Amino acid sequence: MKGVILSIAPRAKMVDISHEIPGGDIRAGAFVLAASYRFFPRQTVHVAVVDPGVGSRRASIAVQTADCFFIGPDNGVLSLALSKEKIKSIHRLTNEKLFLQPVSQTFHGRDVFAPVAAHLCKGVDIGKLGPKQKDFVRLNWPSPRQRRGTIHGEVVYIDRFGNAITNIGSVVLTQLKQSSLAIFVKLKRLCPVKDFYQAVPTGKALGVVGSSGFLEIAVNGGSPAQKFGLKIGDAVEVRVK
Repeated sequence: MKGVILSIAPRAKMVDISHEIPGGDIRAGAFVLAASYRFFPRQTVHVAVVDPGVGSRRASIAVQTADCFFIGPDNGVLSLALSKEKIKSIHRLTNEKLFLQPVSQTFHGRDVFAPVAAHLCKGVDIGKLGPKQKDFVRLNWPSPRQRRGTIHGEVVYIDRFGNAITNIGSVVLTQLKQSSLAIFVKLKRLCPVKDFYQAVPTGKALGVVGSSGFLEIAVNGGSPAQKFGLKIGDAVEVRVK
């Protein structure tokens, strides 16, 4: 993909967000993109390729927002980032003159998304990529719930350190209006909620609001995913101690 981009737009600057998304995990890719894209300069072209439906009838799209561009398969991988943006237009990628030929049935990242991104970087108008479409595929993203002084959420992403990031945001946590909170997983008290990793001894677990703005389960100097067998989809509760 980088070779294709540089062949078309030699002056393009490329930054890798992540190559550690589990194979085919669209939701993980969507989370990482949504947590990262806003720190890039205006008019950045973001390419996200988590594409288990490559070669099928799933659409390929480019989206222009008020601040930047997004390119990828229309399978939900762009949807969390787009939900935070003011969308100007969505275009289906159909102009094969902008693709690398022949187009592989298994690697649209190289043959479709990378060359289209390079052409956008060179100033090609998004309208030349293909016809407009009205909407995009949205992930069924779980929302936390609060009931009787307890916040119910779930693990939505596990990073390379084994930290289990939940869908419980910092704003939701403040609704409990208590400084002493604890995390429960599978109805068992797992750890307290603290402000930073070393607020507990080495090897001990804690909950902390991470850089993405969401509560994560961590272990000081260790991996909570390994220590507790945590996985994506596990139910998480936050209660007053």
